[in-house]
Amino acid sequence: MSLEVSPAAPFWFLRHGETDWNARGLSQGNVDIPLNTVGWAQAERAAKALVEVATGPRAIATIVASPLSRARNTAEVVSAKLGLPLEIDEGLREVSFGVQEGQEMGGWFDDWVEGNLTPEGGESFEQLRQRTVAAVNRALARPGPVLVVAHGALWRAFRSVAGLPANVRTPNALPLWVTPPPAGESAWHFEPAELPAL
Repeated sequence: MSLEVSPAAPFWFLRHGETDWNARGLSQGNVDIPLNTVGWAQAERAAKALVEVATGPRAIATIVASPLSRARNTAEVVSAKLGLPLEIDEGLREVSFGVQEGQEMGGWFDDWVEGNLTPEGGESFEQLRQRTVAAVNRALARPGPVLVVAHGALWRAFRSVAGLPANVRTPNALPLWVTPPPAGESAWHFEPAELPAL
């Protein structure tokens, strides 16, 4: 199935801050694991960075987040710093990993991204791709630039649609300025914001 991001508008993406399961290399999926102390500090740092860099044509007009607390709380820190309301979109929820939730991230994950495996009770990578594009399209229909606050596997799904290698880890709480492909190119561009040390 052909998937298209429309409108193809620039936006900000922010993966949630760290959780204890992130630190332990465990698959979270739809388990609502909260931010840990590092994650809260990362959210604060990301919010401060966005105050500095999200200016002019990059100034955030709308914030949309996943309902899971690790993403929602990260977004709440940013929304408080920017003085903007926060909208929640269920479609930005992290993928369901079924029986692999709470398990170590291993070779099964690579097979899942490649479409060779779907954990029992979980979503396929293709299902996640379709849900991700639908959610991003809803976000980009709002006044922009939009800040999307969500999850790592979901962002892999976006990368696969955006003409980039899918299975690349996105750091926790690193704001990315995401722009559509320039004329003559097929891949979207990601520009990370500079962050001060924690």
